[in-house]
Amino acid sequence: DLRKQARQLENELDLKLVSFSKLCTSYSSTRDGRRDRYSSDTTPLLNGSSQDRMFETMAVEIEQLLGKLTGVNDKMAEYTNSAGVPSLNAALMHTLQRHRDILQDYTHEFHKTKANFLAIRERENLLGSVRKDIESYKSGSGVNNRRTELFLKEHEHLR
Repeated sequence: DLRKQARQLENELDLKLVSFSKLCTSYSSTRDGRRDRYSSDTTPLLNGSSQDRMFETMAVEIEQLLGKLTGVNDKMAEYTNSAGVPSLNAALMHTLQRHRDILQDYTHEFHKTKANFLAIRERENLLGSVRKDIESYKSGSGVNNRRTELFLKEHEHLR
């Protein structure tokens, strides 16, 4: 029964991790500046914030599933320690070790994906103001840039 629960949780975790990875990958591809130049400034921010909420929700769900799977593995460990049949004990220990390895792999993959996502998001937050300044400079380069050039020429003439 515990093995069945563990397999069910592992399958659910596998599906969630694939979806989580896709979400993190789509976040990075939509935020890498691959948007068209006619898009509004608010569009990526809205998409990013909804992706951030989705990221947080999925991260909490995966952490809960990892916790449940850890609990099931602990129960299996208790069962193998209390089982007095030495011939089955080796097979049970092998099965338990396999489930622990799977849990460790899923935990590692989750933390790696989460760290990558957080690094991308932090980078976007740091570079967002720079991009905004560059866009505002480009959009205002018509009148303001012309005035600046005239002032600089006038300054040079005065010197």
